[in-house]
Amino acid sequence: MGMERAGVTFASLMSLGPEQAISTATLAAEVGYSSYWTAETTGPEAFSLLAAVGAAAPSLGLGTGVLALQLRTPMVVAMAGATLQALHPERDIVLGVGISSPVVTSRWHGVPYGDRPLARTREYVRLLRECLSGEKVDFAGDFYRVKGFRLGVRLGERRPKIVLGALNPKMLQLAGEVADGVALNWCTQERVQWSRERVAEGARRAGRDPRAIRIVEYIRVCVDDDEDAARAALARAMLGYALAGPRRPKDTGYRSHFTRMGFDPLLTELEARRDHGEPVEVLARAVPPDLLRTVGASGNARDAAAGFESLAVGLDLPIVRVVAWRDPAASARAVIGACSTARSR
Repeated sequence: MGMERAGVTFASLMSLGPEQAISTATLAAEVGYSSYWTAETTGPEAFSLLAAVGAAAPSLGLGTGVLALQLRTPMVVAMAGATLQALHPERDIVLGVGISSPVVTSRWHGVPYGDRPLARTREYVRLLRECLSGEKVDFAGDFYRVKGFRLGVRLGERRPKIVLGALNPKMLQLAGEVADGVALNWCTQERVQWSRERVAEGARRAGRDPRAIRIVEYIRVCVDDDEDAARAALARAMLGYALAGPRRPKDTGYRSHFTRMGFDPLLTELEARRDHGEPVEVLARAVPPDLLRTVGASGNARDAAAGFESLAVGLDLPIVRVVAWRDPAASARAVIGACSTARSR
C-alpha cells in the first residue's frame, strides 16, 4: 500500500466535550490529516459526534475506534455506519469494533462482558458485514438470531469498512480472516511487524490477500518544551494500561501485551513499588526514556514529531492520540500541529 496521511483520534480528549471535538477536527482538516476517529466509553456518543465532525470538516474520513461490540447489535452499527456513509458518500467510513473490557461493558454500562470472545467477535463481524450488504439477512448463530433484516439506507459502491481492535495472536489472526483492517495500540515497531505477520496468517487461512488488510495504530504523542514533564505524562498514560494490580490480574490483555514486548521486569518492579505506596507520578519518572520511546513520542514539537514518524514506519495508517499535559485543549493543538506532516511508510 502507498503512504497515507496520518489520522487523529479524539479518544483521549473526550472529557473536553463535543464542541472541542469539532474544533479539533477542523484544525486537523486545515493542517492536512486524512481522517478523524473517536472511541466511546462514558463521554460523547460516537456516531452523533462523527456526524457533527463530518459536517464541520468535509475532507476527513470518519472512524470509530473502537466500539465495545457488546453495547450495540451488529444491526444498529450497520445502520449507524450506513447513515454516515449516505451523508458522506465520497468519504471513507470505518467501523472499528472490539471486545473491550469488563470495566466498560459490565461496570459502566451494565451489560455482561460475556464469554468466548473470539467466537463472539467472529460472529459479530460476519453479521455486521452481511447487514451492510443491503441484502436480506437471515442469521442463526450462537450469539445472534436475525430473521429478515434488510438495511433500509441506500448506499452506492462505497461502503463502511470494518476494523477490528486486537492485541493477542488469535484476535489478530481473526482480523486477517474477517475484517478490512486491524487497530493496534501501544506497539513497538517489532510488535507491529509481528502483528502484521499474525494478520497475514489469518488472511491466508481464509484465502484472502494479506496486503488488503490495513494495519492502523494509535500512537501516543505528548508535546511540551519541558521534555521531562512531557515524558512523564506519556509514561503515566502507558502505566495506566500496563500495570496490573489487585483488581487487574496479571493476565489482562494489556499487561500480557507489554510482557510480550519485554516490559515485564520493569512493570513487576513498578507494581511492587506502587503496592508499597509510591504514587504513579513517581513511578512514571522511573520508566527509562529509551524504553518509553519504543511505544510513544514526547518532547518539544520537533522531537515528538520525529518520534511519531519513527513509530509510524510499517503502518498503513498511523493515528495520532494526544497525551494531554497541562491544558488539554492546548496539548491537542500542539500535538496535531507537530505531527501534521507525518505519513505512514
